[in-house]
Amino acid sequence: MLVEMIGLTKHFGTTKAVSDFTVTLQDGELTSLLGPSGCGKSTVLNMLAGILPPTSGQILFDGEDVTNLAPERRGIGLVFQNYALYPHMTVLQNITFPLEIQNVPREERLQRAREMAQLVHVDKLLERKPKQLSGGQQQRVAIARALVKRPRLLLLDEPLSNLDARLRLEMREEIRRIQQQTQVTTVFVTHDQEEAMSISDNIVLMKDGYLQQQDAPQALYNNPVNQFVADFLGNPPINHLYGALKNGQFVLEDGSAAFTLPMDVTAIQAERPLVLAIRAESAEIAQPGEQAVFDALIESVYTMGKEALAYLKVGTQEMRIYIDPDEGHQAGENIRVALKQRGVFLFDRETEARLL
Repeated sequence: MLVEMIGLTKHFGTTKAVSDFTVTLQDGELTSLLGPSGCGKSTVLNMLAGILPPTSGQILFDGEDVTNLAPERRGIGLVFQNYALYPHMTVLQNITFPLEIQNVPREERLQRAREMAQLVHVDKLLERKPKQLSGGQQQRVAIARALVKRPRLLLLDEPLSNLDARLRLEMREEIRRIQQQTQVTTVFVTHDQEEAMSISDNIVLMKDGYLQQQDAPQALYNNPVNQFVADFLGNPPINHLYGALKNGQFVLEDGSAAFTLPMDVTAIQAERPLVLAIRAESAEIAQPGEQAVFDALIESVYTMGKEALAYLKVGTQEMRIYIDPDEGHQAGENIRVALKQRGVFLFDRETEARLL
């Protein structure tokens, strides 16, 4: 199902939770609503579900205006953070319950429930009560209960936040598998950028109730429209060097270092306050003859299996880059650093708009 949100706005008194939010969700895709706590992503999900009425704007499902339609008439499946399973019911009863409400005949609802249980891998647990299940198993049951209604739209609100790290990894892979098998249009709300990057066809990134950027995960990472997007995606966080352009070079704000950048900067005004943002994998120890090179001092090195992260001093400022742990670089060593073209951005320091 194609989902369109047009100028969607939600106010709680004087607080603007969501402002002029216009986004299209493609049929059969999994879209993550991503952003920090309080950015409005759960409010958007609750408006899609019909739980919250928008202050203004429209919601269309396959071209049909559902803005004022009751939740039960929207054809949605909803999975909450706390799963909300009925403790006195078995797994099978929990899954069949929505079909009982719809007066689906008993044989059909049992068959559909068993099919869903098999899809989410809880078919061996049908007689257990929720308290006899692990967190991951409860999550699977909640998803099966949402899908058994054959919804047009599946809404998942921070569904993995109560699980430990290993289970989160397993369950996000499972959610992706289930979504691809069912091909149901899905909205996945999360504040975890790694989760969104790994699971999504599309990411909608929000800040303070406003859409920042909507794109495929790798496109969002490689081509952020502003500094917030660049900062929010990536681990370790993107490096910031503060300075301005002078005589075609990037000069740190206190003049402690100056170097050429790997992009054409002629269109940018000299002396304009800038942020040079560099992903840790977008800088490397320079080879002879490389361009866009500058001096740095290794302050410390942290080895993490096959990778090592070096903390550098560039003039008076700091940054992190990945280095080869087998090359034996150590703290106190002076090195030359080269910048790659991908993953290096220039932002206006005041507006945070991307310039290059």
